[in-house]
Amino acid sequence: MGKDKTQGLEFPTQSGVYIMKDSTDKVIYVGKAKNLRNRVRSYFTGGKDIKTTVLVSHVHRIEYIITRNEYEALLLENTLIKKWTPRYNINLKDGKTYPVIRLTAEEYPRVFKTRYIVQDGSTYYGPYPNVASIDAYLELVERLYPLRKCRGPVKHRDHPCLYYHIGRCAGVCAGKTSRQEYDERVAHIKRLLSGETEQIKTELKRDMNNASKELRFEKAAEYRDILAAISRVEAEQQVVDFDLDVRDYVGFAAQQRFCTFVVFQMRGGKLLGSDMFRTSVFASEEEDLTQFILQYYSTRNAVPARLFISRPMDPQDLVHYFRDEHEAEVEILTPETARDASVMRMVEENARTDLEKRIRDRGNLPALQELQRVLELAHAPLRIEGFDIAHIGGKHPVASLVSFQNGVPDKSQYRRFHMKSLGGQIDDFESMREVMARRYTRVLNERLPRPDLILVDGGKGQVSAAYGVLESLDMTDIPLVGLAKRNEEIFVPHRADPIVLPEGSPPLRVLQHVRDEAHRFATTFRARLQKNDIALDTLEQVPGIGERRSTRLLQAFGSLETIAETPPDIIAKSCAIPESKAREIKEVLKGLFEKE
Repeated sequence: MGKDKTQGLEFPTQSGVYIMKDSTDKVIYVGKAKNLRNRVRSYFTGGKDIKTTVLVSHVHRIEYIITRNEYEALLLENTLIKKWTPRYNINLKDGKTYPVIRLTAEEYPRVFKTRYIVQDGSTYYGPYPNVASIDAYLELVERLYPLRKCRGPVKHRDHPCLYYHIGRCAGVCAGKTSRQEYDERVAHIKRLLSGETEQIKTELKRDMNNASKELRFEKAAEYRDILAAISRVEAEQQVVDFDLDVRDYVGFAAQQRFCTFVVFQMRGGKLLGSDMFRTSVFASEEEDLTQFILQYYSTRNAVPARLFISRPMDPQDLVHYFRDEHEAEVEILTPETARDASVMRMVEENARTDLEKRIRDRGNLPALQELQRVLELAHAPLRIEGFDIAHIGGKHPVASLVSFQNGVPDKSQYRRFHMKSLGGQIDDFESMREVMARRYTRVLNERLPRPDLILVDGGKGQVSAAYGVLESLDMTDIPLVGLAKRNEEIFVPHRADPIVLPEGSPPLRVLQHVRDEAHRFATTFRARLQKNDIALDTLEQVPGIGERRSTRLLQAFGSLETIAETPPDIIAKSCAIPESKAREIKEVLKGLFEKE
């Protein structure tokens, strides 16, 4: 082992591993090299990018270990990284972001979605890149093989919960399901989540045909719908390409020092799973990719027959590694066929999307500084509040307030507003005046933090209405702009002509993000009110069910669909209405959903 004092001049020309340490003698980076002298000198000569500059600025001294060849250096590098977990090497502990399905190891197991792995004997399925698919799987599990809902040890109860009555719980607490039947359900769930659906579908088809022969047409239709749901879930979750070999695809996206790695696992011609890792990188692309592959597969028992990588590189050391460490022959390839290139594009798109989100979530100070210059502000608009008005068909006028900090949504500060002063009329300008007055009167009275910029969705009219309120509150020191959708023009009070920025420019993207988020937030609020309005109108069709009882029903069950699935006696007890009225409600809803 030697020590560097002359920026690489004293290093040997053999292959080996170099170990960078900081002023406290802590290892901060480990790398391998075919030629130690040349590799170490490269850190101190020529133009360096930002990430290399950051790394070198923390290096106090460099040690080295000579190896017989580059492959031994690769193995030693991997061992030392595991031992010391240096700050600037790839660290895969930063997490998988995709959820999994957990089947617990309890006496009466439960099944649910989670992002946390607990090593307690539970069985995990996934991860699932598409969150909608995991929800569809769990919905199907609940319909086919309902387990218990309650947490902790099973406690005896005299009566089962509401979930049992709507067919979504096993009711073991009340003795409604035997242990043998419960274990059978768990076994079926394991088969379903493992993709072994052929036997399940065969059994469902048999039950459907038997129900039809016995003239139990409603039950036959239920089996038919479940079969369709299984097919739909399989289609959403799996990508089929009819190639039965075992393949992995590794791709990544990097910007500055941030990097996201993604791995797709193809098994039996289907996309069986996907892993994602967020990390930081300080070496070349080839070194980073090699480090990732070694760390990733060192924790796995099974390896693919073919491993596709997104960047060309000499594969011999990795082939040697898989042969020695896993006793497996693994081909290291770059995509050549249209099929493999298509899968790799998916991998890299997933990595790129996540990387963009990571960078966006850290804020966008350069764009805010550019926006400051464009709008001639006293300082960068680190806190922006955006407003939008929404209504439909002359009903449900509402407003939204969204808040951005450092160019990133701060959802804890979002607010919704019912319009109170319009008497049901639709007037966007008056709505803007009302919401601005309510918001900034409260800011004044409660001495809340003021935004650095206010953005309203609209042109001169909306800006004028908003500015009038700020003027009356003596708060015109807060900058105000409007962003009109038609030509993406920026309107400023007391300025005749709008500001027009180039499409795609960073400051315009910031304003568009605020405007679009305010619009989304207002529209979802309005849609929820509209849905509740429709539900209330539907329930009030039943004689004796007025606004108060309709509201009570929706508060108790959440939706018309849940009410339609709930037995009449449970509806009656839960909402203090006669059971006869509960039956009438069920009839109305039955007719509604049959039409749909």
